[in-house]
Amino acid sequence: MTGTNKQATVPMVKSEGVHKSFGPVEVLKGIDLEVKTGEVFCLIGPSGSGKSTFLRCINHLEKINAGRLYVDGELVGYRQKGDKLYELKDSEVALKRRDIGMVFQRFNLFPHMTAVENVIEAPVQVKGVSRGQARERAMELLERVGLGDKARNYPSQLSGGQQQRVAIARALAMDPKLMLFDEPTSALDPELVGDVLDVMRDLAESGMTMVVVTHEMGFAREVGDSLVFMDGGVVVESGHPRDVLTDPQHERTKSFLSKVL
Repeated sequence: MTGTNKQATVPMVKSEGVHKSFGPVEVLKGIDLEVKTGEVFCLIGPSGSGKSTFLRCINHLEKINAGRLYVDGELVGYRQKGDKLYELKDSEVALKRRDIGMVFQRFNLFPHMTAVENVIEAPVQVKGVSRGQARERAMELLERVGLGDKARNYPSQLSGGQQQRVAIARALAMDPKLMLFDEPTSALDPELVGDVLDVMRDLAESGMTMVVVTHEMGFAREVGDSLVFMDGGVVVESGHPRDVLTDPQHERTKSFLSKVL
């Protein structure tokens, strides 16, 4: 099968009946959804609805309890033999995780490293890229996120929005096929949100497949290709962002949107 055909037929993310519990609390109650290659897929919903947990399951930061989760046609965290699933070793999971970039609410930058050193670290340590090559690429990425002049600054010398843009550059340095964003603007002062969303718009226009947990309804409406409203660990409603946001069909969606729009 050629790459083009594969792209046409295999979704980048496919979730089949995914369940996740923390002790007695069931957080995901059978999630079914698909994210196409090149799509910006937005997840919205109240706190505690399971959005961030689902995102963390996609790259196996959380292990699912039931169901199947695939990225680019391959099972996440497991291999299947016959009817049985066998958990992959940590080293195998880490290898697959290299293809998935993740940007968290908190920036998680190394405080003792400059912006450019933060971006260089993973390609050098994980992929074995030469330091010179990694630095060149890191500078390109910092330019792309509008921070070429901040390469030598430490995180403590950067605003929250600038730190988040460094975190995006760091994720891109691994050349991922999929980017996950977990409420990337929720910890930022309002005036810093726009710069981060501009970088995400640029990524979307370049064709990056993105799954975005967000409270930024304007971004979802303008940039999103698909939108899912989750509540209580289930998908309540899904569709094109403009349709869901302007004409929600479910009472629960209407109630939520009336409070946030």
